[in-house]
Amino acid sequence: MHLLIIEDDLDLGAGLQQALKVNGLSSTWLRRAIDLPADFDGLSIDCILLDLSLPDADGLSLLARWRSCGLLTPVIVITARSGLDDRLAGLDGGADDFILKPFAMAELISRIHAVLRRYARQASEVWQLGDLEIEPQRFQARLQGAPLELSRREFKLLQELAREPGAVLAKTDLAQRLAPLGEPLDAGTIEVHIFNLRRKIGVQRIQTVRGFGYFLDCS
Repeated sequence: MHLLIIEDDLDLGAGLQQALKVNGLSSTWLRRAIDLPADFDGLSIDCILLDLSLPDADGLSLLARWRSCGLLTPVIVITARSGLDDRLAGLDGGADDFILKPFAMAELISRIHAVLRRYARQASEVWQLGDLEIEPQRFQARLQGAPLELSRREFKLLQELAREPGAVLAKTDLAQRLAPLGEPLDAGTIEVHIFNLRRKIGVQRIQTVRGFGYFLDCS
């Protein structure tokens, strides 16, 4: 896999390249937005690590321009901006993940692999998880070939759990993803949706991690 790093800090940029190399990932490192090729389309890049505070551009504006041009390459924002507004603006603008400076390189590598796994699944029109099939673009799901009658929130809940089967999602994260931006549902409502979804796809498929959240079990 090949990554693009856009980061102006000399020490951090060099450290990122070294950490990626140790983990078997090649990379190209740019310090300014202007250094991007004029015909950059991301086709040769598996993932982009983007700093928000570049010397010649705002990272959020750069990200918004990429997404408006149809660039689908996963983008992980690397930033010292810890404010909620910045994170929401980035996610709403098309970022796939955020990591706040300073961070452990091991965490970044883990996030890169997680984003790439999600992207590989999202790039497919049909997500196959054992005998469960999901078609995100058509808002359809099937169990053993039979269509499932799901509400839009039940479908969205199933979709979020299915992005990375086996990974635990916190109730707070699910609440935010199931509601309009900035209007998270409460934990009780999430539990009701989980209960209804379990009745339709099987209780054993959604496992509870007590005090934290849920994960989709496709074993």
